[in-house]
Amino acid sequence: MSYENILLKKEDKLSIITINRPESLNALNAKTIQEISTALDELNADTSCRVIILTGSGEKSFVAGADIKEFSDFGQERAEELARNGQNTLFNKIENMSKPVIAAVNGFALGGGLELAMACHIRYASENARLGLPEVTLGLIPGYGGTQRLPKLVGKGIANEMIFSAKMIPAQKAKEIGLVNEVYPIEELLTKTKELANTIAYNSPMAISKAINAVNLSDTEKGFETEIKYFGELFEMEDKKEGVTAFLEKRKPNF
Repeated sequence: MSYENILLKKEDKLSIITINRPESLNALNAKTIQEISTALDELNADTSCRVIILTGSGEKSFVAGADIKEFSDFGQERAEELARNGQNTLFNKIENMSKPVIAAVNGFALGGGLELAMACHIRYASENARLGLPEVTLGLIPGYGGTQRLPKLVGKGIANEMIFSAKMIPAQKAKEIGLVNEVYPIEELLTKTKELANTIAYNSPMAISKAINAVNLSDTEKGFETEIKYFGELFEMEDKKEGVTAFLEKRKPNF
């Protein structure tokens, strides 16, 4: 399938989705959200794809936010529909993908851009990255899950500070508070992200899929019981048999 606002590249067991709207610092509009969602559906169905990397074009911006021109004249009903559709179409889909999605945050990740990165399972950032949720400066709050995901990543107090103040924080500060996993020079970011993706790609895809679901339930009453259930289910699957056999035979498993 051809796309207008994103680029999709497949490399062996990993795939890279690049948001490609450099003229607007890769701002998210409705079409871009839908195209990313469609690409994710395509990759989820592709058994050769084990890990997905999400990044932005250029070196200035991952995603500088939502395209404000699209919703500047909305009323309450349309605004609620915008947030609900965005969450259901893309942000929640990323979080609940059966394959890991890694954000390579190259530059600005503001508003909807930071919310997009937070929906991913892992975040690597470039040294020039700047992250923030500036919605209150527009008289709004984050609408694509920012008020829910940020506290889980950095704690309620820091989340409140970031949301209430609307301040941007540098990449190193984001690492210190747990918002991103690692920080690299911009020229090394994608290479380092690919290295991680390739490491993940050679592990059991079935176990990773179960792990994603279990981790997503880690702050709910169902978390422990889900872990037990998945742990047992995996004992009946081929990946476990191959993994244990490979370990006993002192060879690498072939998942």
